[in-house]
Amino acid sequence: MPVVSPEKLIGLQRNADGVRNICILAHVDHGKTSLSDALIATNGIISPKMAGKIRYLDSRPDEQLRGITMESSAISLFFSLLRRSQPESPPEQKEYLINLIDSPGHVDFTSEVSTASRLCDGAVVLVDAVEGVCSQTVTVLRQTWIEHLQPLLVINKMDRLITELKMSPAEAYTHLSKLLEQVNAVVGSFFQGERMEEDLKWREKVEERVAATSAREQERSDRKADLAANEMLDGDPNPSTTNGTQEYIEKDDEDIYFAPENNNVIFSSAIDGWAFTVKQFAALYEKKLGIKRTVLEKVLWGDYYLDPKTKRVLGQKHLKGRTLKTMFVQLVLENIWAVYAATVSNGSGKGDTTTVEKISKSLAIALPAHVLRSKDPRAVLTALFAAWLPLSTALLVSVIEHIPSPSVAQAARLPSLIDASPGSASVDAGVRDAMVHFKASPGQPVVAFVSKMVAIPESDLPKNKRRVGNLSAEEARELGRKKRAEIAKAQALASQADAPDPLKGVTDAMEGTQIVSTGTEEAVLSESQTGEVEHLIGFGRIFSGTLTIGDEVYVLPPKFNPANAYLPPEPQKVTITSLFLLMGRGLETLDSVPAGVVFGVGGLEGHILKSGTLCSQLSGSVNLAGVSMGSKPIVRVALEPVNPGDLDRMIKGLRLLEQSDPCAEYEVLESGEHVILTAGELHLERCLKDLRERFARCEIQAGEPIVPYRESIVAAEEMSAPKNKDLARGTVLGVTVSKQVTVRIRVRPLPTAVTSFLEAHAGTIKRLYAASRLDESGKKVMEERTSELNDHVEDFDASDLTDRDLLPMSEFKKRLQKQFEKARGEREIWSNAIEEIAAFGPRRAGPNILFDATKGGCCQHFLKDSVIADASTMNDNAPSNDTLTARDFSDKIAYAFQLATAQGPLCNEPMQGVAVFLEDVSISSAADEQSSAQEKLGRLTGEVIKSVRDSIRQGFLDWSPRLLLAMYSCEIQASTEVLGRVYGVITRRRGRILSEDLKEGTPFFSITSVLPVAESFGFSDEIRKRTSGAASPQLRFQGFEMLDQDPFWVPFTEEDLEDLGELADRENVAKRYMDGVRARKGLFVSGKKLVRDAEKQKTLKR
Repeated sequence: MPVVSPEKLIGLQRNADGVRNICILAHVDHGKTSLSDALIATNGIISPKMAGKIRYLDSRPDEQLRGITMESSAISLFFSLLRRSQPESPPEQKEYLINLIDSPGHVDFTSEVSTASRLCDGAVVLVDAVEGVCSQTVTVLRQTWIEHLQPLLVINKMDRLITELKMSPAEAYTHLSKLLEQVNAVVGSFFQGERMEEDLKWREKVEERVAATSAREQERSDRKADLAANEMLDGDPNPSTTNGTQEYIEKDDEDIYFAPENNNVIFSSAIDGWAFTVKQFAALYEKKLGIKRTVLEKVLWGDYYLDPKTKRVLGQKHLKGRTLKTMFVQLVLENIWAVYAATVSNGSGKGDTTTVEKISKSLAIALPAHVLRSKDPRAVLTALFAAWLPLSTALLVSVIEHIPSPSVAQAARLPSLIDASPGSASVDAGVRDAMVHFKASPGQPVVAFVSKMVAIPESDLPKNKRRVGNLSAEEARELGRKKRAEIAKAQALASQADAPDPLKGVTDAMEGTQIVSTGTEEAVLSESQTGEVEHLIGFGRIFSGTLTIGDEVYVLPPKFNPANAYLPPEPQKVTITSLFLLMGRGLETLDSVPAGVVFGVGGLEGHILKSGTLCSQLSGSVNLAGVSMGSKPIVRVALEPVNPGDLDRMIKGLRLLEQSDPCAEYEVLESGEHVILTAGELHLERCLKDLRERFARCEIQAGEPIVPYRESIVAAEEMSAPKNKDLARGTVLGVTVSKQVTVRIRVRPLPTAVTSFLEAHAGTIKRLYAASRLDESGKKVMEERTSELNDHVEDFDASDLTDRDLLPMSEFKKRLQKQFEKARGEREIWSNAIEEIAAFGPRRAGPNILFDATKGGCCQHFLKDSVIADASTMNDNAPSNDTLTARDFSDKIAYAFQLATAQGPLCNEPMQGVAVFLEDVSISSAADEQSSAQEKLGRLTGEVIKSVRDSIRQGFLDWSPRLLLAMYSCEIQASTEVLGRVYGVITRRRGRILSEDLKEGTPFFSITSVLPVAESFGFSDEIRKRTSGAASPQLRFQGFEMLDQDPFWVPFTEEDLEDLGELADRENVAKRYMDGVRARKGLFVSGKKLVRDAEKQKTLKR
């Protein structure tokens, strides 16, 4: 294949109609990188014989070692084909630029899939023909649906149906039909869910419109009854007819499904280098069968049959009892099966040369003589398929025909993406118009989205690489001048006779011969002992305008809102220092980038943490990074350098790693520990490797993984008696140290439905809290600051879910009231709960509620409609000079509630599902007290906070406490031979099997289970070892699940004492987890024996 020059690719960027931006998405080991190799081979970058083996886009050594992709990488490819502008016109050669992004399939690197999909217009979704739809397949299909990408389905590894499962063509057709139905069922579920949501919103709008119209009619009739009656008689529209015109518009779902007759399904074997579509075979059989190509495209897939006598196409109802093969089996699959039978599947292992020559002659393919004489039948197979059904041709032609160009794709995708961005109503009309209508001229607004930052070693930058190929005359003269100047300088320094150090001249001469740019010389020399410098390059896509080196653009962070564009911190303006064409393992320098292109950008280091938006104007700009991109990390590990002197280098390395990895996060705990958060065990291993070898370049040791827990309470059947027999269970009287303030608090479990609702709508609660921070004039004073309690909470991000459709207060109250009404047997307790809510916690958005049940209303009610009036009422009751009231301590009580729910009494983990009722606050002043109310308030603040916090903890322990474990959802595909071993490993690690399904037509079982995160470390390696590599799990964080065991339980009944003994021979798992967390945090562990079974020892006195 001829090598395509970078200049050719750069020139094609200007023709937007010839650009295609695609990403390859699939489950792990479904063949994404092998497919990419076949496409890269068309540009002469790698040999076609090495396609599928070299894994060109897996540039990391650990990617090559493990055989999986860990980072998404991009490459630009050239493709040309002959196309007719009209059916009768002669074919014309057209050239295209394919910007290809290969993404990982492992669940730990889902964030890389998110960064890739936002930059593209279409997605090539791969599905293994044997394994079928897996967990990550559903994830990538959902990602394409959310990002409004045009999908193209590739059923890969078709060779496994022949070589492994030994299927006949008819069996393979049935298997492929069922596989296609599974994929379409997943896509259909997305469509159905979206339509149900739209239907619900439409019904709500109709109800609101009917209610508003009825209210207007009622108001009109109240004011002028006679006139209103006359207007109604004269034909004034009634509410039903007014709203009847707003009918619900049904959408057709025909175009969203995959169907081979629509040419959006490709059948392929990437390892053998072949692929085909129904359209290709329709062109092959058009003349032979005398049937039009358009007709053949519709009947080659499905229950259509070819009459061998009349050569007519028959439907199933016209068979009249005859047993015929479907056209897909007869005309397509049997030919492919015949090639495999003649080469690798004939049983002899040598291939049948005669049959191969016969097949190649019938296909009019001339195979070279050395290929026919080859003793390797696979070489004959790949050569035959490369000439007959080349993979690159089938895939790239489908990409060009099925996936739209950037100008067409942006008009369809961007309106919904802009509307979903923060502050979309404040986006400037000019910016929106330039993005949607693809305006790429230099004078238009520049909008580009940077999805992630990529760390590039300095030696890989284009300016530091040697030029490959012939130099021009001017370049050769310039290089000669530089070399002569360097040699002259070296000779002058070496000939200095008065040099104090004889080695100084040699050292200076060596320094003089270094060819480095002046801007990076100091950095390279300073890092000479530890390695080369890492530079951060932005990985992005430009949507409008043209970006040129030297341009100044604003960098908008993910939390930027165009409605408050100039609020601090105001976005910074940066200068673009370099632009790059991404070529997989290399980079090529660009001077400018037009709209619709995927590119690399320099100059953003220190300005973008993970993702951001570049915009040429600040007012009315759009924030494309405001939508959540992937799941939150769950695994935490504390790090420390082996040499304490390397602490600064480790911290710098951690900050660089946080910028370059889309999912990794870095934080410092209250104890001073430096903690890294990752998505899983494999992701953690990759981050530690990068940290040690690239970013910090020092020895680093990692501690035990820090797993998050939650604390909750339940009303168990067997509970100890209340600690205070005169009060109800969970009721505590908290008295301050000075005996001046007494607080009565009652703690009880929240209904499960309410807890789940609060977890799902954490974003709505945050928005409502931010809206409630108003001063008396109604202007916003400050935005929500959730960092106030960050030091007290080790992990809350897992439950801080993204709420795309934030609910208004009225709707939120209505839905929350419905959840309270679901509590059976407790409706009286929660009847007026909505109006008594004072706060949510922890961090003001958690699944715990503080209720103000005092008579006069001590605290400000969170969900009160008139927030400003309520706030002014609170301000009017400011402490006077003489007396203190209960309202003076409302903010102290709320703060104590946040502290208590942030650190539970079991092991200082956040609470969940706890309701705290504030029943009474009484204040008594001492007789000899002479201080003013302000002085007393300052002195009592700390006492009240401590007393309320301890009272909540005491009330918590009055119930039966429970630990909630972080859980993984585990999916494993295993054969029947290793099924028992898989079950054994899951059971030993306290996992639970949810389902076990046999994949029809295959010997594989799909096992779905849940596994505690605390027991998951080393789980993947153990599964692979026990099954000899035949099974590999996919772990995905699912949430928290209650461990139904009291950590303080001890046997006390006669039956338990008889069965278990006084020492409780059965291990209390909840206590083991609790003690482990307490020991890690340095808390007291009760019942821990320092010495067990001690023996008598000698002393110095005896």
